[in-house]
Amino acid sequence: MPVTVEVPVEKWAGTVRPVVLGATAAEGGTRSHSLTLGGQATLPFLGFEAKAPHPPRVAVEVWNRNPGEDWPEPLTSAWGAVLDDPAAWTQAAEATGADLIALRFATVDETGAPMTGGKARQVFKAVLKATGLPLIVFGPGQAELDNEILVAVAEEGAGERLLLGSCEDKNYRTIVAAALANGHFVTARTPMDVNLSKQLTILIHDMGMPLERIVTDPTTGALGYGIEYGYSVMERLRLAALQGDTMTQQPMLVTPGEEAWRTKEARAAEGVPAAWGDWATRALNWETMTAAALVESAADIVVLRHPETVRRIKHMIAELQQA
Repeated sequence: MPVTVEVPVEKWAGTVRPVVLGATAAEGGTRSHSLTLGGQATLPFLGFEAKAPHPPRVAVEVWNRNPGEDWPEPLTSAWGAVLDDPAAWTQAAEATGADLIALRFATVDETGAPMTGGKARQVFKAVLKATGLPLIVFGPGQAELDNEILVAVAEEGAGERLLLGSCEDKNYRTIVAAALANGHFVTARTPMDVNLSKQLTILIHDMGMPLERIVTDPTTGALGYGIEYGYSVMERLRLAALQGDTMTQQPMLVTPGEEAWRTKEARAAEGVPAAWGDWATRALNWETMTAAALVESAADIVVLRHPETVRRIKHMIAELQQA
């Protein structure tokens, strides 16, 4: 005799706030299209419960210079000669199926000389011209240099609706002011803590930044390096958002590419130890598994490094959207 099973459906009070990145010509920018994050009224991939109009998006990281020894060989060999040219790298990244380009500035330029705001302008202009995708721009993570670079980029890209990062508790005022003056958005980066994430969003909003222009970066660890804690923080942030906490209703961005490719599993060469197997396969799987877990934990943007990981994660998202 057939048994009817009723699937329980949760009804949530809140919705993730939509954030629209990238401005087309009609909107005052030069992007080929804009990209909407957020809008979910349920947990990831539970479309039978409520609307989830915008799937997670994949950004590919591009540097202002060749990363060289900063990146393991299986990663640099995947990109080849384009690593020497940010514009060519950007075009190759777009060809992988990326939804966004994440331009990351190092502390030095391609010659090893210190990076400056003026140099950043030129790199940014080349990357902007090379693609029509919406752009994320990250500073090198040093407060004074971040301010110099991101202010210059914000001015050069005025009206493009860039996503600028990263705003942190001791270094957000200048970046937020530049974003406000030039029509951009910001990422609010905090160290794996629900309350700190909420607090930084409040501080940025208090400067006059609309909540519709803030993306949360709750940070994460890689597979085997604290991902469980990062996963739980993201899950709690999303649950709070759906329960109606307005200061946690921001889309979330995380950087599994950066985290996975600095683990010893991704960096230890072939045969170190032999039981770990093929180096390239192992390293690629580390980024894939890290990114896959974070997509499931409610990431709206995952920033990746390897082109094959992009293919795998986009395929995963497409399959889960149809489930």
